[in-house]
Amino acid sequence: MPKSDVSSGVGFAGLLGLMVWILFCRSFPLIAEFAGFEGEYGVLSGPYASVTAMLFTAGPMALWSLLVDRVHLRPSTGLDWSLKRPIEKTIGVSAIKIIGLWATWAVLGGLYCLCRWYWDGSYLFAMEVLGITILPLIVLSVPYVIWLDRFMVDPKDSTWHFGALIATSSSSDERREIDMEGVKKHWRAWIIKGFFGAFMISILPSGFATIVEANAQTVLSNPFEIGMFLIAFLFVVDVQIGTVGYLFTLRPLDAHIRSGNPFVSGWLAALLCYPPFVWGIIGSNNQILSYEGATAGWGHWFADQPGLMWIWAVWLVFLTAIYAWATVVFGIRFSNLTYRGVLTNGPYRYTRHPAYLSKNLFWWCSVMPFLVTNGSVTDMTRNCFFLLVVNAIYYWRARTEEAHLLAEDPKYRVYYDWMEENGMVTSRLARIQRALWGKFTGQTYGARSDAEPQVDQGSSYPGREPAE
Repeated sequence: MPKSDVSSGVGFAGLLGLMVWILFCRSFPLIAEFAGFEGEYGVLSGPYASVTAMLFTAGPMALWSLLVDRVHLRPSTGLDWSLKRPIEKTIGVSAIKIIGLWATWAVLGGLYCLCRWYWDGSYLFAMEVLGITILPLIVLSVPYVIWLDRFMVDPKDSTWHFGALIATSSSSDERREIDMEGVKKHWRAWIIKGFFGAFMISILPSGFATIVEANAQTVLSNPFEIGMFLIAFLFVVDVQIGTVGYLFTLRPLDAHIRSGNPFVSGWLAALLCYPPFVWGIIGSNNQILSYEGATAGWGHWFADQPGLMWIWAVWLVFLTAIYAWATVVFGIRFSNLTYRGVLTNGPYRYTRHPAYLSKNLFWWCSVMPFLVTNGSVTDMTRNCFFLLVVNAIYYWRARTEEAHLLAEDPKYRVYYDWMEENGMVTSRLARIQRALWGKFTGQTYGARSDAEPQVDQGSSYPGREPAE
């Protein structure tokens, strides 16, 4: 097993900071009284309290990364702190990068304005936050880029290539250096940040308010309420750390996006699972892949069986904990569709896709699509069939992600092969898959550590068949 590019301490430092902030927000009435503030104060459950939580999450993760893991010294950052180039030698490159960066933000802002779904519902809060932060970002980007370019081994990164494309004349020397693959790389990264960043900010407030406002007496009243509170808390952990991952893609933290998934199939598989594309496709009644027709969920079916209710609550909390753990161990590097290093610790020691596996099991066990309140076999069949289709979409996502990482990093190929033979979950599924392939084709398929992945740009599949 190769060493993980992210230590476990990073994510848990962020988790500790988040828990401190949540406790502060819940205890604020007592804190205000103790401090002698005039008037009555409630808990801090507003939307901006949820945004502030990101600082309490990102701060400890950044400090751990720099002071303990010392990630800023890694070659993978693309930085060499001994260079210390004079500003006059890099200012030309920096100016082009700043133009490229500002132009990128302008395009993303234009897309936000054009797309109607960003101006309705929970997305309104995301637009408000981005609107407030854009001016400080514009101002701070200037000293940041100028400072960083003094230490970059190759300051002409993908942002420079896009900036040179729009800011230089056709006859200039810079124009001849432009790499269009670099321009594509730049836009893949920023589309990911723009699309998923806005979505993550939009879902911060609701979950955070649920946890901060929760009434202890109600939560402790029965196993269903206890289970639902813990599940909600774990989803808040996932969303908070995940949002930090999308927004804090800083090179000195070795958290920059090294590449976005280049496969169209990878984007299709991922975007199907998020708004606005998921609306009308996956979920409750009257959607294409509806798997909740006439369902009532686990709380309904076990209401009169407290023993089973406790067991089911523990099981669902366990599955959600695996899902949240899979995000926490990413630390400051979480995001969809990106390569930002190879993760091999935490739940990734047991399966290559712990979040997908636990999430899909959770849906089966919480919705219980095979039990319907109207007794209709047709509804039961529809529910199970369409949830299987949703499971297949996540399998497709896993395949496209593996294709991306296998093509990017030899370290991931070593991890892939190790998991095929030794991963507690992955190896067993791999053996079943090889047995089935052998049965139908007369052959057996095993992972080979010396095999190079054959990745077809028009396909979502690596040369070797993944187990999950």
